[in-house]
Amino acid sequence: MPSTSQSGEVPARSRRADAVRNQQTLLAAAAEVFVTSGVDAPIREIAARAGVGLGTIYRHFPTRADLVVAVYRHQVEACAEAGPSLLAGADSPFEALRQWVDLFVDFLVTKHGLANALQSDSSGFEALHAYFLDRLVPVCTQLLDAAVDAGEIGPGTHAYELMRGIGNLCIGRDSDPRYDPRRLVALLLKGLQRPQSS
Repeated sequence: MPSTSQSGEVPARSRRADAVRNQQTLLAAAAEVFVTSGVDAPIREIAARAGVGLGTIYRHFPTRADLVVAVYRHQVEACAEAGPSLLAGADSPFEALRQWVDLFVDFLVTKHGLANALQSDSSGFEALHAYFLDRLVPVCTQLLDAAVDAGEIGPGTHAYELMRGIGNLCIGRDSDPRYDPRRLVALLLKGLQRPQSS
């Protein structure tokens, strides 16, 4: 149990843990809003979803670009951490891959607004892209390898090419709200799957 000082104050470690938890809640809410409304969504919509005031958001993220970059990193970490969990809990490696790709598509929808939010900071964008590849390619590789080992997909599909293909399928959503990349991504995954013998 955390100790309190004679004045009844909670130690700094507990306050830091609360601050981290609050920031994670805020980033998760911002990610949801960005997926549904884009990175230009009103900050008040994010504050309402997170259950915080506008001042809280601006205290943590002084500019929209700061918030978008933080959401981007938060989603990369969520995708990276989800891979092994899905693999451990799904009915099959292919099902884990399918669920992970759903998370990845949500992430990509947010990522497409990133370049606009960063505007002229191309080196910042390149650093984030390298971070994205370093964290997510190994996770996708692990999921693909497990599905190959289970005989659910054939060998030879590389994580980077699959992720790039999925990314290309997601691009059209920006300019056409009627376009649903998930349908085509599902077809892509179905094409990877080996027919199951009855």
